[in-house]
Amino acid sequence: MRRAWEAAWDRGEVDALDDLLSDDYRRIESGGEVRSRDEFKASIVATRTAFPDLETVIDEIIVEGSSAAIRWHSTGAHTEPFLGIPATRRAVAVNGATFARFDDGRIVEESVTWDPRALLTALGVITVGQD
Repeated sequence: MRRAWEAAWDRGEVDALDDLLSDDYRRIESGGEVRSRDEFKASIVATRTAFPDLETVIDEIIVEGSSAAIRWHSTGAHTEPFLGIPATRRAVAVNGATFARFDDGRIVEESVTWDPRALLTALGVITVGQD
C-alpha cells in the first residue's frame, strides 16, 4: 500500500495503483463526490501538475479485517493553476484520513475526509476566523 501510494502521489506514477485498486473501485470524497479509479488517477495527475513537488506521507495505517484506516498529510508549492485558481507560489500543508474497504486483497471503496478550507486558506483564496 505504501509503495503504490508513494509512487502515485509523490512521483505521479498513477498506474502503480492498478494492482491495489479494484476495477470497480469507488472513492467517496469529503464533499460527497464519487470517483472511479480512472477519475481518481486523473485527479492525482491534476494535483501533481499544480503542485509538482507534492509529497504525501502516510502517518499511520491501521488494518482490521477487510478494512483499513490511513492517516496522511501532504505538502507542496502551488506553481501551476489548480481548480481555476492561478498559481500562488505558496507552500501548502493539508492532512486527512482515508478509510478503505478490501475485497480479494484489492481496495473496492475508499472514503476520504479532509478539510478543503485548509488548502484554500493556505492558497490565500479564503480567510478563516476573521471578521
